[in-house]
Amino acid sequence: MEILALVKRVPATDSKIKVGSDGKNIDPAGVEFVLNPYDEHAVEQALKSKESLGGTVTVLCYGPAAAQKDLRTCLAMGADKAILLKEGDQAVDGHSLSKLFAEKAKEGGYEIIFCGVQSVDNDDGQVGPRLASLLSWACVTDASSFELTENAWKAERDIEGGREVVSGGLPVVVTCNKGLNEPRYPNLKGIMAAKKKPLEELELAAGESQTEIVALTPPPERPAPTILGEGADAVAALMDKLQNEAKVL
Repeated sequence: MEILALVKRVPATDSKIKVGSDGKNIDPAGVEFVLNPYDEHAVEQALKSKESLGGTVTVLCYGPAAAQKDLRTCLAMGADKAILLKEGDQAVDGHSLSKLFAEKAKEGGYEIIFCGVQSVDNDDGQVGPRLASLLSWACVTDASSFELTENAWKAERDIEGGREVVSGGLPVVVTCNKGLNEPRYPNLKGIMAAKKKPLEELELAAGESQTEIVALTPPPERPAPTILGEGADAVAALMDKLQNEAKVL
């Protein structure tokens, strides 16, 4: 079985983000970049599928040359090969990126594609469903449980007030949520083996984006706290503010 996992290099969620000088991108200075946390679950599920049914796991990333580090991590986890689509100067959105991934997916003859439900930088969650639509494949989003056989799959996804169970046949795109599995840590043997596994770099022009980033602005700073007093003497003032200013009571 040919299995594909899509991953992305993103700023670490504990990094201090500043808007760049162009006002449309972040300033990368001092920012730590990591593998998108949701994509770790996608890679883990791809490896589990390979271990149960056999096959090959390929990891695909669109990003800068520095994303090789994250792809090597995926190879150390157990993926068989990796492909880096080198990021160009042209901005990409979910539409153009999905078209680029669809092109590579058709070439690889994959039967199942795993990706994170969203990336922690853009949080738009578009690539998986768009990719499935372009390929005319089945799609299950926000998977929190997944079972795979040779010709079929069954998944569970959390919905408001309950849990939905869905099933279908291959091929399928699965967007993976946290809780689906516990991503493994690369061991020393895997890290050494990853150095010899193939990592292909390609330069492919992404299609025209349908959206444009007009500006990035940081959220407003939080106001300084107000000290109302101490002990029981502050209760009346606190209740007044909760009722008349915050309007939460």
